[in-house]
Amino acid sequence: MTRRPPSPSTVTLHVPLRITRRGGRKEVRLPADAPRTQLTDNTLVKALGRAFRWKKMLETGEYKTIKELADHEDIAFSYMTRVLRMTLLAPKIVEAVLEGKGPDALTLSIELEPFPVEWQ
Repeated sequence: MTRRPPSPSTVTLHVPLRITRRGGRKEVRLPADAPRTQLTDNTLVKALGRAFRWKKMLETGEYKTIKELADHEDIAFSYMTRVLRMTLLAPKIVEAVLEGKGPDALTLSIELEPFPVEWQ
């Protein structure tokens, strides 16, 4: 099969993009210099909401220990402690995540890892 030359009314558009997996879904990634639209990571936002709700429940005395709260929420104690660490993030990072302006590398699985000793 031979290729025909494009007609004068044909427009060819090349968009540099990459398809990656994020949270079990495929996502289209544009180059770093491309203008970004607001893109919130719903799993990260949900985890932040849970973390701050659980923190409030502990601070108000509704539950006396994390273990008691984890049993009530039917969630593993270790998972709850990792999610609760998210309340220690800087307010600017929390705002960026909620506004969809957080770094692409910031995901829930990364956030649940232990914080480095030399935190920046």
